Amino acid sequence: MEERIAAKATELRALGWTVSARTVERMRTRYRDQGVWGLVDHRKTRLSSPTGRADERVVAAVAEVLACQLNESTGTRGRVRRRVEALLAEQHGAGVVPMPSKTTFYRLVEAVSAGTHAFGSAASRRSQARRPEGMFTPSAACRPGELVQIDTTPLDVLVILEDGVSGRPELTIAVDVATRTICAAVLRPAGTKAVDASLLLAKMLVPEPLRPGWPEALALSATLIPHARLLDIDARLAQAAAKPVIVPETIGIDHGKVFVSDAFIAACRSLGVSVQPSRPATPTDKAIVERTFSSINTLFCQHVSGYTGSNTDRRGAGVEAVWTLAELDDLLQEWIVAGWQQRPHDGLRSPFLPGRSMSPNDAYALLVARTGYVPLPLSGLDYLELLPAVWRSVNDYGIRIDHRTYNCPELAPIRRQPSGLAAKGGLWEVHYDLYDLSQVWVRNARTGEWITVPWTHRHLVSTPFADFTWRRARDLLAMRGQDDTNQAAVAAAVDQLLTRAETGPDRRIAARTRAALEPARSVPALPQASAPEDAEDETTVLEQPSNVIPFGVFDAFTDGSRL
Repeated sequence: MEERIAAKATELRALGWTVSARTVERMRTRYRDQGVWGLVDHRKTRLSSPTGRADERVVAAVAEVLACQLNESTGTRGRVRRRVEALLAEQHGAGVVPMPSKTTFYRLVEAVSAGTHAFGSAASRRSQARRPEGMFTPSAACRPGELVQIDTTPLDVLVILEDGVSGRPELTIAVDVATRTICAAVLRPAGTKAVDASLLLAKMLVPEPLRPGWPEALALSATLIPHARLLDIDARLAQAAAKPVIVPETIGIDHGKVFVSDAFIAACRSLGVSVQPSRPATPTDKAIVERTFSSINTLFCQHVSGYTGSNTDRRGAGVEAVWTLAELDDLLQEWIVAGWQQRPHDGLRSPFLPGRSMSPNDAYALLVARTGYVPLPLSGLDYLELLPAVWRSVNDYGIRIDHRTYNCPELAPIRRQPSGLAAKGGLWEVHYDLYDLSQVWVRNARTGEWITVPWTHRHLVSTPFADFTWRRARDLLAMRGQDDTNQAAVAAAVDQLLTRAETGPDRRIAARTRAALEPARSVPALPQASAPEDAEDETTVLEQPSNVIPFGVFDAFTDGSRL
């Protein structure tokens, strides 16, 4: 065996290897014990530790301190060093665990905090920590409406609300997972309500009209969507813009108070839509709608005058609001039809054409041929079903909601009578509009009809007012030491607040009220309460239905007159 080993060493040296008989013997022994793995140069397979030879107690302390500052404001490595020293002294005693030098410690912190944004953006740090531990699985759907994701975020654009008051609006959108279609988008002043989310559901079921001034290239008939076949099913598509109507089956929501509210859940239930909540603090469950917001910011917002950037570090000097809320809403709706719906998306690909990316309209045209289309028209009474509801008794004085009394002669048959609904304690179902508290609607549980009931002090307020206007007026009375439950006093305070809005400190409240009323101008016609004879003429936010779109939420002529 020794002769054979020496002969093999001579042979290897002849081939140019620097090897001795002893080396061949060691390799033979390792091969006998470990197989081929024993012949591998293990200097190339050694795993280096990212923390080097640092004391494990110091490494554990650094990881614990970094985890504790997840929700804190971003600090420096010097703060981490001071906290690590205090933690080691508490756990092991003062001076027991030696601290590395400052340079070595900073390298250690850099290695432990890699990928966590520990010393960068606080928002990115929190978002990174919320990612699930397991494999990320994207949401998938096989047909339009199978899964729709909905969310709200502030838009990075300043708008003029009213009387020169500027502010950032909030955008609520619904995105279809299968086609990436933005089914509907609603712009509101800061403070989106549950009724806004309910209105978004109504907008999803109504075709977007081709508004005056839009080119014919933005018509639905100019796309690959089978317009003629769909028109035989739904006559409302005759004047529709190039955005499909998608009836949702399941809506994915987060745990925002707007979407988990009773009003929104009841609206989804009335339309036969299932609600799928995401896991708390897990934005990846709604990754598609979150990414859509980012795309709107880069593809639309940054090109709009008044763009503020995503944070103050990115904001330019002298950024001012140029567009009103209604004007910006018109621009956004046109961009959705012209830009988003007809732009190819890398996430939309057909298994039959994997090398070609499709637009949302192309994806819808492909899927609707397989799944079909069933329209769901809405009327004014359907809109009432989407409004928030409370349960109240009907007394001699009428109905009382938040220290406001509503009364009319039509309530006479049900006064002091139980509704017959044992689950609600015999109370009556009352629906109200948060942006116009001048009237409410009561469902007659016996006949199924709606009763429109005006506010008893409606004649004291010259313009429609919203819920936050009423609450602000009550706060003002309370600060003055007056009774904030006195309806007449609060009504007078509301009227004074709105009339002095041009110069007083409450301009933003009045501006939010009028700006919130403006986008809700063209919902289906609802029963209106008759005003008292001595009441002044009032402006209502609920106009007559459009002559172009019979069941539509929008009035194309009214919208076109504002262009």
